[in-house]
Amino acid sequence: MKLTCLVDNAVKPSSPYWGEHGLSFLIEVGDQRILFDTGASGTVLLHNLTVERSLPRDLSALALSHGHYDHTGGLAALLPLCPGLPVYAHPGVLRERFARDGEKLRAIGLPMDANLLREQAHLHLSREPQEIVSGVWTTGEIGTRPETEGRGEGHCIREGESWVPDPYEDDMALVLRGADGWVLLCGCCHAGLLNTLAHVQKTFGEYPRTVVGGTHLVAANERQVRYVIERLTHIGFTALYPNHCTGQSAYIALAMALGDRVSPFPAGSVRAV
Repeated sequence: MKLTCLVDNAVKPSSPYWGEHGLSFLIEVGDQRILFDTGASGTVLLHNLTVERSLPRDLSALALSHGHYDHTGGLAALLPLCPGLPVYAHPGVLRERFARDGEKLRAIGLPMDANLLREQAHLHLSREPQEIVSGVWTTGEIGTRPETEGRGEGHCIREGESWVPDPYEDDMALVLRGADGWVLLCGCCHAGLLNTLAHVQKTFGEYPRTVVGGTHLVAANERQVRYVIERLTHIGFTALYPNHCTGQSAYIALAMALGDRVSPFPAGSVRAV
């Protein structure tokens, strides 16, 4: 099994990949290729797939971590090139989402019409874990969240005539059966990194040995980051590759505390799992 970071805020030095505020991974299992998220634009996604020498029609499936534009922005460009592509996600991925700044509202959800998505893709929407191909699962809904969530300032949804904080009910991750144990592949971890790890342990029987992707610690304060580090130390993981929404301060704190178990994973990075 091979994992490639297709899209990230950062790009590996000297790489021909393009970067943007978004995230996408390519998972290769034998001759099957699964895309996890699509970045923020079709322009960057399709360019980076070309660099990777992967054609959209070669994709076996797509999974979406949640409905925000920086993870779904490439959908409109991708799906016409691979009609009927199986797409795995939580049912809430189709819900409208907004960022509120005072009285101003900005749409931050799916950048394509939900009905068009239904027409162009073969949707597999479930709150339960789904096996996409052998050894690659969605986590399903992370419903139990005693620990801090990865919240974005002003994120909200419409409830009737009111605006309420986004519950991020659609937030999920992927779990891969790697050579040395489970690998957790995160989109944004709006459900909270510690909540996601606990969900994996409960659902799949053990904690992941490797964690890759966005951890949404960018808004966490110093005390919260220290607490996450303390909990990670007790879990006993072997490798952490945070990117996208982790935040520079949190990354530095993680690397200083956990040493060479922490490494960057920008666009263009490849790892056998």
